[in-house]
Amino acid sequence: MSSEIERLTPAVVWRQFHRLTQIPRPSRHETEVRDFLAAFGKDRNLETLVDEAGNVIIRKPATVGREKRPGVILQGHMDMVAQANAGSGHDFTRDPLRTRVEGDWVLAEGTTLGADNGIGVAAILAAMESGDLVHGPLEALFTSNEESGMDGAFGLKPGLLRGEILINTDAEQEGELCIGCAGGANVNSTLAYRQVCIEKDWVACRVSITGLRGGHSGVDIHRGRGNAVSLLFRLLKSAVLDFSLRIYSVDAGNLRNAIPREAFALVAVADRDLTRLQASIDRWQSVFAAELKYADPAVRIDLQTIETPLNGWMDPSDALRLMHAVCACPSGVFRMSDTIPDLVESSNNLAIVAAVEGKIEIRNLVRSSVDSARDDICGKLMSLFTLAGAESGCDGHYPGWKPDLSSSILKLVREVYREKFGRDAATGAIHAGLECGILRAAYPDVEMISFGPTIRYPHSPGERVEIASVDRFWELLVGVLAKV
Repeated sequence: MSSEIERLTPAVVWRQFHRLTQIPRPSRHETEVRDFLAAFGKDRNLETLVDEAGNVIIRKPATVGREKRPGVILQGHMDMVAQANAGSGHDFTRDPLRTRVEGDWVLAEGTTLGADNGIGVAAILAAMESGDLVHGPLEALFTSNEESGMDGAFGLKPGLLRGEILINTDAEQEGELCIGCAGGANVNSTLAYRQVCIEKDWVACRVSITGLRGGHSGVDIHRGRGNAVSLLFRLLKSAVLDFSLRIYSVDAGNLRNAIPREAFALVAVADRDLTRLQASIDRWQSVFAAELKYADPAVRIDLQTIETPLNGWMDPSDALRLMHAVCACPSGVFRMSDTIPDLVESSNNLAIVAAVEGKIEIRNLVRSSVDSARDDICGKLMSLFTLAGAESGCDGHYPGWKPDLSSSILKLVREVYREKFGRDAATGAIHAGLECGILRAAYPDVEMISFGPTIRYPHSPGERVEIASVDRFWELLVGVLAKV
């Protein structure tokens, strides 16, 4: 264990978190972490099972004398978002994370930290391992593939869990008790294009947009950060119209639930226009730097000449259709909540545009706490890309989690928080998607709440968790388990 991490408190939580950072666990590559979690339970002689959806469930008997207390389910997801800075060389399917302490925070070297939801999972493991806690019957539920489809939550069968209360550990602001979240859906569009040749005297270049902060497309969508996909296509459309820029391929964004931080395109111009292209790049650099002076001050555009392929270039008319469609695609906040201050109601994340070998794929993630508004935005996006000649569809619908201010577990957690810290916890909902809405469909009678430590910049290489907040999160969790 890193000596820095080893000295942090509570040691029981940080020890488990460090173990998780050494296990590759990006979404859809969870075999190793699943095996670790199952072995964790079995090695401690706790009832352990892995269900058909790849979820791991571990049961711990109640403290003596508390066998008849309501059962509590501690829930977190085992996977993490895999985002790395360009040039990091990190392979999320093989390499352990390299963590470090920086002031009041723990972060990773050039990659996501996986505190979302690894720190919550670590606290659950600590609770299942500890012999010092006082609690009723406990169940740990570690769900699979939350970040890339919520497969584990969708696949969890009714009747498998025994608890009456579920504590989700995926919240990201200590001192705030979450009792609701947005639902979401994916909009997928596919567009074919004709491939043509270019003249031999044309110059091929790689355009790169980097340096953006990115972030969680639910948690950070309202912060005004640059979307690398949108920025790239503003630049490309201008160049296509001004001096017939040609496009060979586009690789922009890579995860639906992350605000795109980087975008790349292979393009070409006539030799005589290379200077004009560089001048255009310089102009857009100034424009983007001014627009994003506070939200994304490190935005950078680079132009690098490369060897020129003669075949496989996007037909100019098809390229123009793509430029107009993507530039018309809204990304960001659509509407704020009418009932909860500062909460986003509805948004869209223009997440991915990939164009290569005659096929263009465009991926959007729509979120809303109002199902009809979610469906309306999805319909608008499908109409937009259908008008551009694309085949568009919608999938991956998941429900929101409707707040219940009368919940008894909310009342209890608020009381414990006040006793522990001498102040009231805030209560609210988040625009991100938690699994509680999906789990409630299978377990409608289970009361649910979500709380956790403070995590900043999730779904980006800047992700970090506040050390002191982990201590308070753990103290609150232990106190609640004792009081249920």
